[in-house]
Amino acid sequence: MRLHRLDVTAFGPFGDSQTVDFAALSTAGLFLLHGPTGAGKTSVLDAVCYALYGSVPGARQSGQGTGLRSDHAAPGVRTEVRLELTVAGRRLEITRQPPWERPKKRGTGTTLDKAQSWLRAYDAPAGVWKDLSRSHQEIGEEITQLLGMSREQFCQVVLLPQGDFARFLRADAEARGRLLGRLFDTQRFADVEKRLAERRRATEARVRDGDAALLADAHRMQQAAGDAMELPELTPGEPGLAEAVLGAAAVARSTARERLTVAHCTLTAAEAAQGRAQRELAGTRELHRLQSRFTEARQRAERLQERAGAHHETQQRMERSRKAETVAPALGLREDAETAHRRAAAAEAHARGMLPDTYADAGAAGLAAAARRAAEELGGLESARGAEQRLAVLVEERGGLDRQERADEDVLREADAWLADWDTLRAALQSRVETAQEAATRVEQLAVQRDPAQRRLAAARTRDELAADLEQVQRRALASEQGALDARAHWLDLKEQRLNGIAAELAAHLTDGEPCAVCGATEHPAPARKVAGHVDREAEEAALAAHQRADERRAEDERRLGLVREALAAATAEAGDTPTARLAAEADALEQDHARARRDASALHAAHEELRQAEREREQRLDARQQAAVRAASRLTRRETLEYEQTTLEEELTQARGTAGSVAARAAQLERQEALLTGAADAVRAAEDAAQHLKDADARLADAAYRAGFDTPQASADALLDAAAHRELQHRLDAWQAEEAAVRAVLAEADTATAAQRPPADLAAAERTAAEAERRLREAASARDLAGRRCTELDRLSTRATAGARTLAPLREEYDRVARLAALTAGTSADNERKMRLESYVLAARLEQVAAAATVRLQRMSAGRYTLVHSDDRSGRGRSGLGLHVVDAWTGRERDTATLSGGETFFASLALALGLADVVTDEAGGVRLDTLFIDEGFGSLDDQTLDEVLDVLDSLRERDRSVGIVSHVADLRRRIHAQLQVVKGRSGSSLRQRGL
Repeated sequence: MRLHRLDVTAFGPFGDSQTVDFAALSTAGLFLLHGPTGAGKTSVLDAVCYALYGSVPGARQSGQGTGLRSDHAAPGVRTEVRLELTVAGRRLEITRQPPWERPKKRGTGTTLDKAQSWLRAYDAPAGVWKDLSRSHQEIGEEITQLLGMSREQFCQVVLLPQGDFARFLRADAEARGRLLGRLFDTQRFADVEKRLAERRRATEARVRDGDAALLADAHRMQQAAGDAMELPELTPGEPGLAEAVLGAAAVARSTARERLTVAHCTLTAAEAAQGRAQRELAGTRELHRLQSRFTEARQRAERLQERAGAHHETQQRMERSRKAETVAPALGLREDAETAHRRAAAAEAHARGMLPDTYADAGAAGLAAAARRAAEELGGLESARGAEQRLAVLVEERGGLDRQERADEDVLREADAWLADWDTLRAALQSRVETAQEAATRVEQLAVQRDPAQRRLAAARTRDELAADLEQVQRRALASEQGALDARAHWLDLKEQRLNGIAAELAAHLTDGEPCAVCGATEHPAPARKVAGHVDREAEEAALAAHQRADERRAEDERRLGLVREALAAATAEAGDTPTARLAAEADALEQDHARARRDASALHAAHEELRQAEREREQRLDARQQAAVRAASRLTRRETLEYEQTTLEEELTQARGTAGSVAARAAQLERQEALLTGAADAVRAAEDAAQHLKDADARLADAAYRAGFDTPQASADALLDAAAHRELQHRLDAWQAEEAAVRAVLAEADTATAAQRPPADLAAAERTAAEAERRLREAASARDLAGRRCTELDRLSTRATAGARTLAPLREEYDRVARLAALTAGTSADNERKMRLESYVLAARLEQVAAAATVRLQRMSAGRYTLVHSDDRSGRGRSGLGLHVVDAWTGRERDTATLSGGETFFASLALALGLADVVTDEAGGVRLDTLFIDEGFGSLDDQTLDEVLDVLDSLRERDRSVGIVSHVADLRRRIHAQLQVVKGRSGSSLRQRGL
């Protein structure tokens, strides 16, 4: 990586634009960056770091980057950093602008602009810059991939902070491990340690769970076996648990099988006894049934003998009914004839009552002759009836002509009146159409103006609301930021207190005879004690969680503040600076004008339709007036014809009506007279026929009763039964015969008669004997089933326990293997002689490489006196650490780097920083770092040592490197000609390049 050019504007102490030509400085190989304290030397390096990674080192990065802006910058000048460099053979230009609060373009106050980033690459063949990306994330990933190191690594390798490496020389193994872990990214080895520890805990938990499941199965087997099994007194995780459980299960299975055999024998004996009892019970029940059957048959025979007289009477009554059935047809015919005779006589009397008294004694022939005479007179009235109907039609037609004449007169009068006002009506309607058309045009013009006015009004209201909310959101963001700082400070205080008392916390878990988790010693003569106010792990984690929640609230409040500012800027851009009340008044006036014009325009269609309707009505009225005139001419001729025909018909009808009011009335009189006479003649003839039929039926009935053996017809009628009574008698006779046959059959059975001769059966005693045998059988079967289920359950649980033990065996082996590896990587295993953790082991190897690379330069700086070596001797608490010693060639002794003097510490730390830069560069993929910066520390060197150090730095030019020394030592300005001077002033700092 080689830097070419740096441009900064309104950044840090630089109020305006400043440029650093690193290409010119690099030609000298070694250049000096100097200036008074607070002028901004470190800000130049911060600008390089910000251009590459979008942030500056350490605490100088505050918030989202708004603190990077220079307080000396003009309000309208935006902060910007542009860096041109070559990395991995590519020439790139990176431009970054942090977020800033700029003055509003309209109105007062400020608005927040987002951060911007650009990445361009130089196309040498075309000679132009090409844009690659404007995404913060893409640019960050691209630069990190090209450099092969994070921001922290870059700040340690390229911007060499001498103070940090001096502390590194004097630090303990833990502090060195933290620094080296950040530089060399050994977190994966720490993750391996953590993963192995987690696997050890997980497999241990699984082994315990397996033992617990096995022991649970053992308890179930004990419950199933009852008193035939004793469990071993072991807990989950103890060795030998599986073997003890399986052995106890085998004993329980053997005992259960013996008990099952005994239960089988008992069940066989109970089944035989129960069979005998059931057979005896069946014989007793059969004897009891036969004896009861015989007794019941004797009782039924006695009841039949008692009802014999009634049965004989029923038989005689049934016989008389059968004889009366032969007379039944004659009885029916006689009743029908009598009914018909009564009905005919009543009809005759009613018909004669409807006739005049002159026909009271007339026979059927006289009544029929009178009916024929009325029919002949009725036929002569048909022509008169037609004339009467025609006369009614003529009268109705003349009335229609009169009504039509009156209607035509009304039509003519209305048409004349309406047509007289036609010109005035048409002019008024045309005026309404033109007015509505003008209103429609006005609606379109106002609609174009209304929507922009509504948008500006909505934006103005949003602007006012956001302006009111901005101050509250800003106060909340400041409060959450202060709360996050307080929570972080509280957490760091608790963490420091816990680290100070960590020895007491670890000592609380020490047990005599058990190795210490830190040093491995089994004796603990003086364990540390907790003091009052000791901070434990839970308190620290609670403080950390509170800090994280506070930081999340801070980030959320800052994000909300940014959203409010963006929304306010958008609303202000839309609404401008016009007051909301004025915009509301303008919008309301437009709305009223638009509504008024729309109401006027809505009448356009109605006006057009009303005009067209009026024109159609004018045509209709003209046509109606013409049709009325034509109808008036035709009515005159038709009225004369109708008057002549009406006179002729009236003369004809006067003669035909006679004394009746009309021809129809006369015809109705004749029709009724004819119908009454005809009906009376028919009724007389029917009455005569019915009387003759009744006489014949009486003669036939008397003859049928005599032949059937009855003295009178009434006696045969009394003996006749209806269907229900006949069925009842027949059912009683059939029941008697069936009962008699059944009783005879039972009394004739041989086995029933034999059973009746034996003593009475004792059914209750036999049932008690059978019930007792059944109970004993159920008890024996239950005992056998219980023993069988116990054997089955023990076999099932034993099989599951055996399978569980077989599954648990490889898990125990895995646990032993993982536990050995976890203890080895954690440094607590006896096989790990130096008690060194895996991450410390890897860092020790890296430290050896760093010490070897640093020694090459340290020997030149110290005239061959000092050599840096790594030491893996145990540090405190019995563990090997990341020791770093210096070998003094003058004394031949090896001593700790903390014993070096101030100047020796400086060039030793410088050599260590350069060596570390080489090793980290190789670790990062071999990216060549052609530009380095060394920050302070040269004031502690004497002249000779300073010359040797500068010679070493100057030798870096041989590898085409340029080294920038950041210092305010005056002697360096004389020794190094290429200089970048930072000049401090009241309006901000500025940069000057000299000696080029």
